[in-house]
Amino acid sequence: MTITINQAIEQRISANMFDPAKTLTTTQIEELVTLATRAPTAFNFQNWKFIAVQSLAAKERLKAVAYGQQKIVDAAVTFIVCGKLEAHKGLANALKPSVASGLLEQSMADAWVKMAHDGHEGNPERQRDEAVRSASMGAMTLMLAAQGMGLVSGPMIGFDPAGVAKEFNLSANDIPAMIIAVGYSAPGNWPQKPRLPVKDVLTIV
Repeated sequence: MTITINQAIEQRISANMFDPAKTLTTTQIEELVTLATRAPTAFNFQNWKFIAVQSLAAKERLKAVAYGQQKIVDAAVTFIVCGKLEAHKGLANALKPSVASGLLEQSMADAWVKMAHDGHEGNPERQRDEAVRSASMGAMTLMLAAQGMGLVSGPMIGFDPAGVAKEFNLSANDIPAMIIAVGYSAPGNWPQKPRLPVKDVLTIV
């Protein structure tokens, strides 16, 4: 099934009901994350981490630190989407493919690394803001990718970050920003809820 990006945006719902009998292959999960990582990040940090929670045992562990939400278990896979702190320390390595392909001159990559270091070193608030921004853009892109593949998704902020970090061995630099259940729809999901009029949220100056 092929749909336009406009259709994916218009048709996307925040699903609560998933068909627990339907699964996703490793190839499908990898495709979702491959598409999610096409989202932008500052300096091309790519400061995110995706944990695909697929086994029943792992789903139950996640459910236990996410207020017992059943969709975690019923979905084909539930992603923990993390942003990473200290992204500036990995930027030189992240930019190597761009330099190798000729997209960036080494001098420009070096300048980006310096700017990122100057702006982020010793600034935990900025690092956290950037981690959450990157994770959020990756999460939204993952949800649209799921929609384009004929799946539904349900983003969740109802979880204990410290509990998730402990259960899934996250490092101190991994910030769990969102959980996203992905799978096949079951009866009972609401359609996309009406949005505020554009005139209420848009200012053109």
